Amino acid sequence: MGELMRDVRGMWSMLRLSPWRVAVAVGWGVLALGSGLALAALAAWLIARAWQMPPVLDLTVAVVAVRALGISRGLCRYLERLATHDVALRAMTTARTTTYRALARSHLWIPRRNPAPARQDRSATHLRRGDLLVRVGSDIDDLGAVVVRSFVPIAVASILSIAAVVLLGLISIAAAAILAVALVVSGVLAPWLSARAAAAAERAVRADRAEFTARALTVLDHAPELRVAGRLDDALAAASAASERAVAAEDAAASRSAWAAAATPLSIGASVLGALLIGITLYGPNGGAPGAMTPMALTILVLLPLSAFEAVGPLPAAAQTLTTARAALHRLEGAKAPESDRGPSDTMPVSVDVTPPATGGQTGRGNAGGPPDLPVRVSAGSAARPVSERQGVLATGAPPPGGSVADPSRTDSPESPHPTAALPGPVGASPGRPDARRVAVIGPSGAGKTTLLMAWAGLFGTPVPGVTFFAEDAHLFGTSVLENLRVARGDLTAEEGERALRAVGAGPWLDSLPEGIHTDLVGGAAAVSGGQRRRILLARALISPARVLLLDEPTEHLEAAAGADLLRALLDARSGLVEPERDVVVVTHQLPPDHRADLVLHVDASGQVSTVSRRERNPVSAPREIPLPTS
Repeated sequence: MGELMRDVRGMWSMLRLSPWRVAVAVGWGVLALGSGLALAALAAWLIARAWQMPPVLDLTVAVVAVRALGISRGLCRYLERLATHDVALRAMTTARTTTYRALARSHLWIPRRNPAPARQDRSATHLRRGDLLVRVGSDIDDLGAVVVRSFVPIAVASILSIAAVVLLGLISIAAAAILAVALVVSGVLAPWLSARAAAAAERAVRADRAEFTARALTVLDHAPELRVAGRLDDALAAASAASERAVAAEDAAASRSAWAAAATPLSIGASVLGALLIGITLYGPNGGAPGAMTPMALTILVLLPLSAFEAVGPLPAAAQTLTTARAALHRLEGAKAPESDRGPSDTMPVSVDVTPPATGGQTGRGNAGGPPDLPVRVSAGSAARPVSERQGVLATGAPPPGGSVADPSRTDSPESPHPTAALPGPVGASPGRPDARRVAVIGPSGAGKTTLLMAWAGLFGTPVPGVTFFAEDAHLFGTSVLENLRVARGDLTAEEGERALRAVGAGPWLDSLPEGIHTDLVGGAAAVSGGQRRRILLARALISPARVLLLDEPTEHLEAAAGADLLRALLDARSGLVEPERDVVVVTHQLPPDHRADLVLHVDASGQVSTVSRRERNPVSAPREIPLPTS
C-alpha cells in the first residue's frame, strides 16, 4: 500500500494536477451518477405508487422529477466528460513537456565510455530510439489516462457507494449490509484481481512490446540498407515474432481478468436477491398494513442496488489503468537523469581553454599588422583536446582522472547571452562568444565548427537564455509551412511568415504553392528540395525571438550566387535581413570575399581556433556622437 501511495503521489506530481479542476470533475461525476441513483429510487416509488391508482395530481411532482433527473443525468455526464478530459489533456501536455525537457538536459546524446553505475540499468543513455518513443508516446498517454479512468471514477464510486448504502439503510439495515458487502466485492476485490492481472500482463509484454517497437523502427529507418545486406526479411521476421510474443503474453494473463469481470455481475445478483428476500420477509402476508413494509419501499429495496453498482462497474478497468500507469511512471522516471545519480562521468564534458598569446607576436592565421590570434581549444577538464576529437570529448563524455570539468553555460552575469567559451576578443570583453555582432566561422569538415556553436548555445549543459542554435538538419514537420515556422515563434502571423520567406529568397517557391504558406508539407522535409528546406529553416531562424542566432551552414544546397548573397546579408548589420541589435554567428564553407563580418574565425583540422580577420564593430550597433554646429 505504501508503494502504491508513493506512485500515486508521483503521478500527481508529474502530471501537476490541479486539485480544484479534479474536484470539479469529481463533482460533476457525483451529480451524474447521483442523478441516476435518485432516478432509480424515484422511478421505483412511482411504479409502485401508480399501481395503487391514486389521483393523477398526486403523481405530478414525481413525474416531473423523473424527467428532470433523466435530463440532469445526461447533462452532468457530458460536463463530467468535458472536465475530466480537460484535466487529463492539460496533465499530458505538462508531463510530455517535462519529459522532453528532462531528455534535453540529459546526456542521452553524448555516449559514455564509463557511465555511472547507479544509472546503468535505468538511464536514458542506455535506451534505444524505440524505447524513447514508447516513453514519450504511449507511456505518457497511459499516465494521462489515469485521471479519466482511475482517479475520478474511484472518487465518484466511493462517494456514491456510501450514499447508496445510507439510502438503503433508511429502509432496511440488513439489506444495506448485504449491499455494502456486495459493493466491497465489486469495488475492492474485483479491482484487486484486475490489477493483479494487469500487472502480470504488463510484466509479460513489457520486454516484447519494447523489442517490437525497436525492431519496427529499425526496419522503417534502415530498410534500404537491410535490403542491400539481405537482412530485411530477417528484421521483419524478428519484429513480427516480438509482436506475436506480446499478444500471446496478454492472452495468457487474461484469466485473472475474466474472474475480475465476473465479480461485478455476481455481486449485483447477490445484492438484488438478498434485498428481495429481506423485502418479502418484511412485507409479510399483510403487506401495506401499519408497521409492515409498503409496496413502494419494497420496490425501492429491490431496484436501488441495480443503480448503485453503476458507480463501481468501471473500477476493475480503473485498477488496470492504474497498474499500467504505475509501470509507465517507473519507465518515465528511469528515462530521466536525477541529480543524485550523476557521477563524475555525468558532468558536462565540454569546456574551453585559452592559450595566452606570446607577447608582441602572432600565432595561427593572424593578419599582418592585425590583432594577435588567441588559439582556443575545446577540452574535457584540464586536458586540452580539439573539438574535432570525437573519441575524446563527444564519445567519452568523461573528464580525465583527477580533472575538473567546466560548464560552458555559466556566465559572469545571469542575463548575459554569451556562454563562457573564451574566444578571441578585445581587452575587457566578457568571456564567452566573441564581442562582435557578425561572426563567421570557417574551417574544414569535421574540424568541430558545429560543436563550437553547440557549446556556445549551452547544449552540452544548461541552454543559455537568448541564444539559439539552428542546426543544418533541423526537423520539418508534416504540417503547413506556416506551422513549421511557428516552431520558432508560436504567435507568428501568416503575413510575418511570408515576409520572412521572401526575405530569404523563397518568394517564387511560395507563390507556386497551391495554398501558399498554408500548404501542407506532406512527409515533412521529403516534400521539399534541399535548397527549399534550407530557406525555410533560415526563415524560422529570422522570426525567432532569440537575441543571438547561431546558424550552421545556412546556405548549403543553394546555388552559389544566391548563397553568397544570403551570406553577405546575414553578415552585414546594415542589410536589414537581421536586426542590427541581434548577433549572428554563421558556420560556412563558402564565405564570400566581400563579406562584412566583424570577425572571422578559423577552426583547423586539429581543433585549433584562430582569428582570420577582425574589423571595427559595425557603427550601426555603436552609439554615435553628433557634433554641434559652430558659429
